[in-house]
Formats: sequence, structure tokens, C-alpha cells
Amino acid sequence: MGKLKRERVLADNEARAVTRMMRISPQKLNLVAAMIRGKKVSAALADLTFSQKRIAADVKKTLESAIANAENNHDLDVDALVVKEAFVGKALVMKRFSPRARGRVGAIHKPFSNLTIVVREVEESA
Repeated sequence: MGKLKRERVLADNEARAVTRMMRISPQKLNLVAAMIRGKKVSAALADLTFSQKRIAADVKKTLESAIANAENNHDLDVDALVVKEAFVGKALVMKRFSPRARGRVGAIHKPFSNLTIVVREVEESA
């Protein structure tokens, strides 16, 4: 008499990982996400490993989580995985204020982002 099982949003040959509340603006995070979109997983991991961007290590961690989800939860072949989607969403924005000249105030916005990575297993064409 429990709840019915929720339908799976993704296809059977896909897996995803989500990281929420990353302390970086969505615009900057999207630059790194665009770097791995559509690539094979091994090439994407290599790009993130040698990237100069600070957030690349966190994006790599999320990608590794998506790969682990594909392997352990959905029995997909790791060597045939491709990054299908890597998209960024806005999270909250912390607002801080800094005193400025003549009694005014300067607003400081500290944005957070959400990152979702979807990997798909593709069959190798001969």
C-alpha cells in the first residue's frame, strides 16, 4: 500500500548527476559546462583536469558522479558514455552591502548556481 514508483525522467541509456549551491555565478560556470558539452567522457575529464578555471574541479566531481551513477545504478558501459547535456541554473543570491562615499551604500551580490550533467551511452559504429 505504498506510493506508486515515479516514472523515470531520463531514457534507459542515460544517467545524471546534480550539484546544487555552487558558489560561482551561472555565467562563469556555463563557460566550463560548455567546454564539456557533447564530448566523450574521457575527453571531458581530461579537459577539466587541465583547465585553469577554479570551478573545473567541482564540475569534474559532478561528471565523475554522473559516470558512477551510469555504471552502478543503470549498468551502462563507461567507455561508451558521452556528455549529452551540461546545463546551469540559478540558485539564490546572497546580498551584502558595503559603505561608499557620502553616506551611500554599494550592493554586493554573491550568486550561487546549480549544475546538472546528463551522460548517455552511445553504441559504437564500426
